[in-house]
Amino acid sequence: MVDHTNTDILRSVQIEKVIVETPSIRTIIFEDKHSVASMPGQFLMVWIPQVEELPMSVGIKSLGSHKFGAVTVRKYGPGSTALYYKQGGERIGIRGPYGNYFSIPKNLRNALIIGGGTGLVPLVRLFGDLLHNHVNTTLIMGSRTRNEVLFEHKAQKILTDNNRNGNIAFSTDDGTYGFKGSTVDLAESILLSKRFEMLYTCGPELMMKGVQKLGERFSIPVEASLERYMKCAIGICGSCCINDRLVCQDGTIFDSNRLRQLTEFGVSYRDKSGRLSYYIPQS
Repeated sequence: MVDHTNTDILRSVQIEKVIVETPSIRTIIFEDKHSVASMPGQFLMVWIPQVEELPMSVGIKSLGSHKFGAVTVRKYGPGSTALYYKQGGERIGIRGPYGNYFSIPKNLRNALIIGGGTGLVPLVRLFGDLLHNHVNTTLIMGSRTRNEVLFEHKAQKILTDNNRNGNIAFSTDDGTYGFKGSTVDLAESILLSKRFEMLYTCGPELMMKGVQKLGERFSIPVEASLERYMKCAIGICGSCCINDRLVCQDGTIFDSNRLRQLTEFGVSYRDKSGRLSYYIPQS
């Protein structure tokens, strides 16, 4: 008999629906009570049969009056591409949720969220939680170009449904929608005109490194969701190490104090073999 209370055991779930988000991103929706009970920032290990197992942020999607688990995938490598082309009725395997999650400090009044690409999956959920907790929140949503903007309608609906003080700002690398430039550049311009008490970020690591630097400059705490290559998610394989930490066990959320201790953050990363590689400095 399968133990449905142990989230480390692989669960086979049927895909209920696939939503096309952008030309390269889709959301896979499935029924799973453990995923629905997850918190923003936690992740699942998603098994694509006969291909690969991947770590993915947990999303929540409402279909009618029922809530479902969801993962949002950009086609890139063999595993993500295979998952991207999955259809309703097919099955995938999931484990988790794993990891810690974003915090909402007591008496927090103003927060700035900075996200890019599929890093917006946990951040849009966090946006809703912050508004629900009466935190005046600005969400920056970054993408390469207009047709790659992710979750715009979902974020707008969260803002409308909560009827709270909040704002959404967009940035695109090519300037086809919203601010022309990076999310970090847009965040800097906002921080120069308004005071915030917390910065949250998820997305490309160099972007998050830029957010960390903004936090240091403006003396604002930061929480960042780090991504490293994961094989097990339970602290055995060591593939997701960054310095002497394991992202699957010590994260994925790291605050300002812990980020300062990670000399590899925004500098280097490891591939599937564990080989250390370095980010190319941007001019």
